[in-house]
Amino acid sequence: MSTLDSDQVWRQALIPQRLLDRSARVFPEKTAISYGSQRVSYRELAARVNRLASALRAAGVRPGDRVAFLCPNTPPLLEAHFGVPLAGAVLVAINTRLSKDEVSYILNHAGARLLFVDTELTAQIAPREQLPLLERIVTIVDAEAGAPGPLWSGEDYEGFLAGGSPEPLPELPARTEDDLIALNYTSGTTGQPKAVMYVNRGVYLSALGEGVALNLSSDCVYLWTLPMFHCNGWCFPWAVTAVGGTHVCLRRLEPAQIIELIATEQVSHFCAAPVVLIMLANHPAIGGLRLRRPLRIMTGGAPPSPTIIQTVEALGASIEHLYGLTETYGPYAICEWHGEWNSLPIEQRAVLKARQGVPYLQAGELRVVDEQLCDVPADGATLGEVVMRGNGVMRGYFNQPEATAEAFRGGWFHSGDVAVMHPDGYIELRDRKKDIIISGGENISTVEVERVIYQHPAVLEVAVVAAPDELWGESPRAFVCLKEDTQVSEHELITFCRARLAHYKCPRGVIFGDLPKTSTGKIQKAHLREQLWAGKQRRIN
Repeated sequence: MSTLDSDQVWRQALIPQRLLDRSARVFPEKTAISYGSQRVSYRELAARVNRLASALRAAGVRPGDRVAFLCPNTPPLLEAHFGVPLAGAVLVAINTRLSKDEVSYILNHAGARLLFVDTELTAQIAPREQLPLLERIVTIVDAEAGAPGPLWSGEDYEGFLAGGSPEPLPELPARTEDDLIALNYTSGTTGQPKAVMYVNRGVYLSALGEGVALNLSSDCVYLWTLPMFHCNGWCFPWAVTAVGGTHVCLRRLEPAQIIELIATEQVSHFCAAPVVLIMLANHPAIGGLRLRRPLRIMTGGAPPSPTIIQTVEALGASIEHLYGLTETYGPYAICEWHGEWNSLPIEQRAVLKARQGVPYLQAGELRVVDEQLCDVPADGATLGEVVMRGNGVMRGYFNQPEATAEAFRGGWFHSGDVAVMHPDGYIELRDRKKDIIISGGENISTVEVERVIYQHPAVLEVAVVAAPDELWGESPRAFVCLKEDTQVSEHELITFCRARLAHYKCPRGVIFGDLPKTSTGKIQKAHLREQLWAGKQRRIN
């Protein structure tokens, strides 16, 4: 037997499409997608994915071409996570909250040949002359959408699928684990966004890692509160499908509807940024929620305060704290729970759970290092940068070799996150490098200050940033959004902090009002800092 023949017997490329193939074979009549009154079985999902892939090939899509989707968390975007790669193309799921210019930049930088756009979002598409590489637009018509924007053509998604075949497609030649499956654009807070390259192997292993870490199984019901455009929904389109679970699609992030769906669909899992948990915990309807099955909530994107964790778990749900970046396929680490911690007081449990933890089973290595890439002491106090390498790290930035080299310097991916390493090997984020406040030579973690302010019963949301200070260079300022029908003064909040923190860490001022957020729910600290530093030069930390 030749070496090639032997390889074909004992090795098969890790291609995420095979996850759907298996579930369609094992659970053909099980509900794969629930959306409003729609119910789609795994047999039907596989057929629709085949139609999409064959229609894309008939449209002239070649291996490696980029196909973009501008679409909310509705079934077509879930189908695209399998149909686009099955056609040999690369999925570009675009942030639905971007401006027309931002969408144009992504389409042009990715070189997308086809765009599928929800009718409600067509106003975010620039005229054709500004999109020279885009050859075709297909509109996605959804009964739950609002008024449509201007339409480029009359071609719609269902009509496009009708031109494809529901039969399985022959696999493309030379399909490897290292082939691109998706491009994910970063938020671009420090310039134009970068396109993070995901490959088949990374996606496949991330999906399996999530299944193990979060006990996903065929009876799981996953609610799509997290945008699928964000790190491909943290790879949950593939993870939930791999186990034959049910996807509950959700067009809009409305707390009342989320609470209703948790009850009616008997949701077992959902992902959400801490800000979404705050919204749910403070919505009047939450008081009437009675869980009929265990509910696991995965949160990340910003360190959740122990106060938020205590509030949500008091509802009867359990929180899994995940940590990662766009460059790490979403979650890379989890605060792996120890059974003996269950006997601790809830305050201590919440402090432990607020840590970012240890790498997923499949992810790779995770360290906290100094400027020389030496590990910081595992003392829970010494600050360093979080670096990673292994299966859970991106291939690099698309068409941006210099940015890739900078991110991978020294043979590790540099996260830009500042953390400590605890004696038990768990990491805990203290800030982004750019967010650390250096006041009179002392480092102040904004996360530490925010956790204290969150303990005040009147506080709904808080962000602490550096403000210019003539004496100390910079000092903390707090931006606070209060809960409805509550009041607290600036002096009262500062006094509250001074009773719980070293005085130099306490905010020198408090500004009340709503906080700006990204489309994924992160508070935009950069915008808040700009308000305070207008006309002044801040040293970059």
